[in-house]
Amino acid sequence: MKGLLSSLCYFSIFFAPFLLPIIVLIAVRDEYVQGHAKKAILSHLFPIIAAIPLFYFIATANHAGSVVGFVLLFVVVYLGVFVYNIYKGIMTLREAA
Repeated sequence: MKGLLSSLCYFSIFFAPFLLPIIVLIAVRDEYVQGHAKKAILSHLFPIIAAIPLFYFIATANHAGSVVGFVLLFVVVYLGVFVYNIYKGIMTLREAA
């Protein structure tokens, strides 16, 4: 059960990126599950934190190519976080099995 809840925190990027890990963090008193819930929350927050400088760079860009480059960089960061969450969810399930 611990492995399933832990992996669901990572897989929640598909359906409830912040809601499920926060609920699990509050409701479950197991340190193993809470640790994975905290990591999942941080990994879900990372693209939002990365978007802050993106908006600044877009606002101060002098060329349209720069804007495209910054947006592509953000897409790469977001896809990296997405793949990381899927990887961590699978590895947590494997750990529990």
